[in-house]
Amino acid sequence: MLVTISLGSNVGDRLSHLCGARDLLQSLGVAGSFQQSAVYQTIPIACPDNSPDFYNAVVAFEFCGTASQLHKETQKIENQLGRQRSILNAPRTIDVDLLTFGDIIHDETSLILPHPRMLQRRFVIEPLCEILPELQLPQDSYRVLHYLQLLHDQNPLIKVYDIW
Repeated sequence: MLVTISLGSNVGDRLSHLCGARDLLQSLGVAGSFQQSAVYQTIPIACPDNSPDFYNAVVAFEFCGTASQLHKETQKIENQLGRQRSILNAPRTIDVDLLTFGDIIHDETSLILPHPRMLQRRFVIEPLCEILPELQLPQDSYRVLHYLQLLHDQNPLIKVYDIW
């Protein structure tokens, strides 16, 4: 099953945190299926005042388990990389969000797929379009590239690393 995951970090060595999450996720995927976007610097959205800028990226790969299994793995990765959950949207070492899981629609308290806010977030859609511009969400007639065009008025992203 093709899965997409967004990564974000705005505390400490942001690139190192993204690389750590990427490497751990890559070990979960089918060999040879892993894709990653560039890393972008973005301003915090809906975060506490004076929150540092984020580094964001998106990865995609084939996964052989269930959405719930992958969600548990993403939570483990966040914990392993020092994610602290205090106040909502607080600065964090790493954020690992499952965006899509093939054509699965999942709606439970702990996991909603596709991610409910992904289409409103340029920091998710632009890196996703970089690697999978033709991706369509389940029960959607538009490709993700269409949604990027709708976000033209949001703050532009700054590409900081093509290769990481």
